[in-house]
Amino acid sequence: MMSNFNKVTRTALIIFVRHPELGKVKTRLAKGIGDEKALAVYNLLLSHTQQITIPINCYKFIYYTDQVIENDIWTFPGYTKRQQFGADLGARISNSFKELFDQGFKRVMIIGSDCYQLQTAIIEQAMARLAVNDVVIGPTFDGGYYLLGLNRYVPELFRDKAWSTDQVTKETIATVNQLELTYSLMQKLHDVDEAADLNLNGIDI
Repeated sequence: MMSNFNKVTRTALIIFVRHPELGKVKTRLAKGIGDEKALAVYNLLLSHTQQITIPINCYKFIYYTDQVIENDIWTFPGYTKRQQFGADLGARISNSFKELFDQGFKRVMIIGSDCYQLQTAIIEQAMARLAVNDVVIGPTFDGGYYLLGLNRYVPELFRDKAWSTDQVTKETIATVNQLELTYSLMQKLHDVDEAADLNLNGIDI
């Protein structure tokens, strides 16, 4: 498979998504605005994520939390669909990175579908920085990250982390430093997780 990757790029972009189902997405947000509006916000975020990633010149992999959906907005040229697997978020992220590095990619980056402030130029800048750094991190104001890029598989980055807390980026950087890896921090952005985040992102539902 390596020869196929060489024809275009050896960079892969992972996008973690959920199938947009009422009552099953943006549950923290739904507590403030209700399930129907939360679903509308998530569909907006999915559409935004698709639009900003279409122009990027790399292989793109959609990793679903649950089963792969055959016909949805990701049924689009340039996107390959796969299913996440692992006991927790860290394991699922780790496994997706390992899967693609094992296939021969030299640089792998992951984003989610929760960041309305993320733009094509930011992802492309992160990819450029990854060419000269071991790790690139896009931190969020809530302490997590909207983007993580690696130039090799580093399983330690996904172990013993307090996932879904304000410590994720801090703990990730600590591991990077312990392993003496080089890294670059991107600009800090707001995720959309709670009702207060809608105004911060200019979203009116």
